[in-house]
Amino acid sequence: MLFDLLELLNDEPIMLLLLNIGLAGLGGALPPILERSRRRGLENSLAEVLEGLSDSIGAGQGLQQAIMKVGQSRNDLFGKLLSETLEVSAVTSFDAALADFALKTRSKQVQRVINLLSTAEENDAPLQEILFRMSMEYEKLNDLMNKRESELMGRAILIMMFIGVGLPGLIAFISGLFAPSTAGYDVEGVNSALAKYFGASAAVAVLVSGRMLGRMKDYLWLTPLWMFGSMLFFMMAYNAIV
Repeated sequence: MLFDLLELLNDEPIMLLLLNIGLAGLGGALPPILERSRRRGLENSLAEVLEGLSDSIGAGQGLQQAIMKVGQSRNDLFGKLLSETLEVSAVTSFDAALADFALKTRSKQVQRVINLLSTAEENDAPLQEILFRMSMEYEKLNDLMNKRESELMGRAILIMMFIGVGLPGLIAFISGLFAPSTAGYDVEGVNSALAKYFGASAAVAVLVSGRMLGRMKDYLWLTPLWMFGSMLFFMMAYNAIV
């Protein structure tokens, strides 16, 4: 199998080029994926944190004490950042510590909440009621965002798998069944052209999927690897059939 792969890469230098570019592109693709996972984890925890702050303030605690209690009760990233905020507030003002916390989260949702909390505290607004209402609103918002993300991700994966894997597999089966190289058909040039076509189709599928999800720039890094995978799958499927 390994020798067949090396021979295939030797015959198709464009596949070797795509493989090298694709492996290098993982360095650009992984950081945005990890950053988005981190940010969405914070945002999905936001409603629960706000509800906890509301309960603590309703029990007679101040905002700083409520943040301390919630930070100590959570073992996730949100709790860690809240604990760091309290450490920062020991050497600077509490408002500056909250602003630093908002920047560390790198989340627009969290930053918006911190701005609202700061404004509410300055104007002596009822924090318990505000926090409780915000917890309900952000819970609904993130549920809708997660549902939309799940639906779009399913469609995006379906597009990429059908174009990048299903179509090459189908054509490889038909070509191998009716025009096998073992029967004397000279299909090397045709298969090479088809492989390039499937590589280009896979690239279009990946970019369309990225556009659907609103992350086209992130998916651009994965395009060469998908192109290589689609071309390799077609070639290997044809050779397996014949």
